[in-house]
Amino acid sequence: MAHWTLDDIPWQKFDRAKVDPEIVRIVKAASLVEQNGGDYTEYLCGVFGDDPAFQDVARRWGGEEIQHGQALGRWAMLADPTWDHAKAAARFTAGFRVNVNATQSLRGTRTGELVSRCIVETGTSSYYTALYEAVDEPVLKIICHNIAADELRHYKLFYTHMKRYLDIEGLNKWRRFRIAFQRMRDAEDDELAYAYYAANEGDVPYDRKRYNGAYARRAIGVYRWHHVERAIAMGFKAAGLKPHGRVNMWAAHVAWWGLQKRAARLERIAA
Repeated sequence: MAHWTLDDIPWQKFDRAKVDPEIVRIVKAASLVEQNGGDYTEYLCGVFGDDPAFQDVARRWGGEEIQHGQALGRWAMLADPTWDHAKAAARFTAGFRVNVNATQSLRGTRTGELVSRCIVETGTSSYYTALYEAVDEPVLKIICHNIAADELRHYKLFYTHMKRYLDIEGLNKWRRFRIAFQRMRDAEDDELAYAYYAANEGDVPYDRKRYNGAYARRAIGVYRWHHVERAIAMGFKAAGLKPHGRVNMWAAHVAWWGLQKRAARLERIAA
């Protein structure tokens, strides 16, 4: 089946009356992160330098990620005609760079790298599903639906290669769980905060805590319980744990409670 393209999006159906300005801000940020797929492709191809089969997968994945950024950026420019996606993307990459010269995974092993990629795809699939369900603007709904489906397929691709490397490296469940948990914590790193800053500010000094909170306050608002439950199940599977059961459900409830608590704290700060 052919992958969707920008020409498949019915841009003429854009409805300005259904645009939420708060959503526009996080879509702008998301477009920059997705656009960074090219640098991540170079990083992965370096880590898997002697694995041409995986390099092919990584290049296809990177191309689709870049297209996600282009689609979100084009929508954001419809929603805010004063915004320039290309300039914002240049500002972002000037301040946040992936180590494209790496030859070893930041996670220690190739299996660990693929566990980490599974967690990233878990987060993005859940996020774009939540965004799809939260927004009313019809063009953005279609874009988010397409991206969410892509991210789920990417999860399956990385999971397949993770199992292949698991047979080679024998990474145990405890180490896989630690990597998965750390990658979930990394969701609060500089990338999203700086993307929000580069997309929406850019002309004032960067404050990581401020912009991390600004992004999170808006992004958390689109999540519902079933998105968190599904994300935890996918994360458990990548870590080698049972994706369904009492432990998984307990973890999902803890994650949902933590998300709500953080949302309330950020709202108080914003007020």
